[in-house]
Amino acid sequence: MSAPTLEPQADWNQLYIDGEWRDATGGETIPVENPAKQEVFTEVPSGTEADVDAAYEAAEAAQSDWAATPRAERDEIVQNLLDELNARFEEIAGLLATEAGTPGYRAMGEFATATGDVEMALDLEPPEEEVRPSPSIDDKDNHIVYEPVGVVGVISPWNFPLHLSLRAVAPAIALGNTVVLKPATDTPITGGLLIAKLCEAAGVPDGVVNVVTGRGSEIGDRIANHPTPRVVSFTGSTSVGKGVAEQAGKNLALPALELGGNAPFIVTDDVDVERAARAGAFGSFFHQGQVCISINRHLVHESVYDEYVDLLVDHAESLVVGDPSENEDVTFGPVQNETQRDALVEFIEGSLESGATLETGGEADGLFVEPTVLSDCTNDMPTACNEHFGPVAPVIPFSDDDEAIELANDTEYGLSASVFCEDEERARDLADRVEAGMVHINDQPINEDHNAPFGGVKQSGLGRYHGEWITRELTEPKWISVQGEERDYFVFE
Repeated sequence: MSAPTLEPQADWNQLYIDGEWRDATGGETIPVENPAKQEVFTEVPSGTEADVDAAYEAAEAAQSDWAATPRAERDEIVQNLLDELNARFEEIAGLLATEAGTPGYRAMGEFATATGDVEMALDLEPPEEEVRPSPSIDDKDNHIVYEPVGVVGVISPWNFPLHLSLRAVAPAIALGNTVVLKPATDTPITGGLLIAKLCEAAGVPDGVVNVVTGRGSEIGDRIANHPTPRVVSFTGSTSVGKGVAEQAGKNLALPALELGGNAPFIVTDDVDVERAARAGAFGSFFHQGQVCISINRHLVHESVYDEYVDLLVDHAESLVVGDPSENEDVTFGPVQNETQRDALVEFIEGSLESGATLETGGEADGLFVEPTVLSDCTNDMPTACNEHFGPVAPVIPFSDDDEAIELANDTEYGLSASVFCEDEERARDLADRVEAGMVHINDQPINEDHNAPFGGVKQSGLGRYHGEWITRELTEPKWISVQGEERDYFVFE
């Protein structure tokens, strides 16, 4: 099989269903823009509900044979997918820069995490068959086995499109499931059609991975409420995620949801302030703050507050802003779309009107929103109480640990958090008290390891990704009992 073409301006105008590239039934297309230039560089199909139905039909037809395929053969194909990824870093980095405004260092990070998703999938194993003697019936053994759930629907976001698609797709197929993937409208290539081309080149059988691009407003509900999938994986905002869960629940499909966050970054009075500020700057400005686990609020002890703000400003102003598709030295690119930019500008303006002080940034030019630091903030200001999802760092003072925890937990979200504190015992106490699914001590919150559970509490989602935690969601237990000697059915005596 010839190598797939992965250039940004390549032919991306067909859906991938049942191992075939086919036109969308409606014949319409969606323009795809380079966010740095705000220029259309290609178009992708605008899939319809009929295309979603066809994709699920193909996935359902392929699932039993794929589940019956020996694990060693499935692993060989998943390894091929990993090899295809590894062979095409430069091309994929170029796609990420063009479609998602991704600077080079961020592309390397996403690529490493995406290849890690596939490597992890090769290591996943459902629990071994277990035999338990019946506690109530003589000579009966209960066998507990684990089988693939079947068909998995995946709806992925635009901020880390390659990684956040593969972290669901790769384990699903490794464990014997088939997939229908709908990538985000802003990143339909790196989140979907690219993966389809790589799967085709890797020899993934027809129907095992299907990709339908389209607007969420037009086909999102059909992806979620279709009667075929047994799991619907969604990564995105809490408001949309609730709708996905409601739609999936109509057919009793399991919603696997990684939703919004409002990560607190607690800085105590005993820290190396420069070290904390470096971490804080990374946690707020990495990928222009467009990360569900980025720092949303800097909670800083009043005794080190002024020094911390000054250092955070220095780091913000040192970033190299520009178009990552043209300049490899860029460390700070555009936000993804106008909706995101407009919300950020509104949040900043609202916080300033509420009494915040603008230390640096605050302006937008096209889709470039300046790295912004706000001091004199409170927890109820728009940049603090909302998941702003952008390069904005509101800094809030606190006087003692109890106040820090009160501020940290004063949110509906509970995805990620971090604590910077030199005293290990004190740091652990603070981490234990923060209401979040993931808490990082003496680091910022943008962390993801494939041997640790990734997910949140409260309004930040349901379920966990990675390792044995995702295995539990993509397999289901089955009870098979074996009766030995004839039972005494006393009712017939």
